[in-house]
Amino acid sequence: MVSGYFAIFAELLLPGLAVLCGDWPVLQAVATLPLLLLASYICDSLFPESPRWLLATEQIPAAKKCLQTFSVKNGVPLRDERFPAETLLSVTVPHYHSVLELRHTRVIWRNCLILGFTLFIGTGIQYCFTRNLHIFSPHFYFSYFLRVLMGALAYMLLCLSVDRVGRRGILLLCAIITGLSSLLLLALMQYLHGVVVLLLSLVGLLSSQALAILSVFFASEVLPTVVRGGSLGLVLAAGCVGMAASSLMELQNNGGYFLHHVVFASFAVLSVLCVMLLPETKRKALPDSLEDGESRRRPPLFPSRQDRDNLPLLAPASSYNPDSYHTEQISQAVIEDDAL
Repeated sequence: MVSGYFAIFAELLLPGLAVLCGDWPVLQAVATLPLLLLASYICDSLFPESPRWLLATEQIPAAKKCLQTFSVKNGVPLRDERFPAETLLSVTVPHYHSVLELRHTRVIWRNCLILGFTLFIGTGIQYCFTRNLHIFSPHFYFSYFLRVLMGALAYMLLCLSVDRVGRRGILLLCAIITGLSSLLLLALMQYLHGVVVLLLSLVGLLSSQALAILSVFFASEVLPTVVRGGSLGLVLAAGCVGMAASSLMELQNNGGYFLHHVVFASFAVLSVLCVMLLPETKRKALPDSLEDGESRRRPPLFPSRQDRDNLPLLAPASSYNPDSYHTEQISQAVIEDDAL
């Protein structure tokens, strides 16, 4: 979420930077130069490896070294003691996992596909709403700054509501609002007043951006640690495809816009059913192994009442066995004969 605010701040600064540069090649060079900071990822002291991932993949010595580095930097040095159990763990063989192992899973693969699908819709359908903003003002900066402001508002609303309501409920609400807004604009565009069209476009733009943001956040929580990086990359790749679809429509001068709107509006309605298959991650520990990810099931749609009587409709079958009764009679007769 914090990185999203930096992205919003960068989008607000981009038009001013474009005016200062004055030329497209200069702007491209200036925007590319900060990517050189990615070279700092090579330095382990600045960006160490995740101890959680090291422990999940059973890299015990590397995890211990990383935790010791953290403790020393925090001013709490640890004693270098080795216990028998720790000695046994230090000789374990690391188990690495790849994204290809997702095809052997059922729940994890389904969650990854659903979140990639919702991110694809959230990024691709935004063009259907921003195009209507050009009716009120032909200037590029009007629609640009409105889209950025809606993105900032979406981040604020998610920060206030996700921890209270839950990830699954808010994602479902965003999918419903996005689908309804796109369908109303698609079917009643020529019958609605200009103010209503503007309001529906802004609401749809807000909900679609919230849908895209929450899909990435949800994926980082529901996917297990051992394959979180690769699985999250697949989800983000689906979002890039949605952004490419919007850019393609702009390059074609709105050619095929109606088909684009129909397809994404239908996908938005379909995503409502897909989101209901996702589990809830609110106040739950992050899954580490593939087994933990497979155990994350969706909650029931209609939770059962606690005060309901769970009595069976039919009486249980009787445990009477005629053979055992006959055997008991014979045994009783034998005992009586012995007594006589």
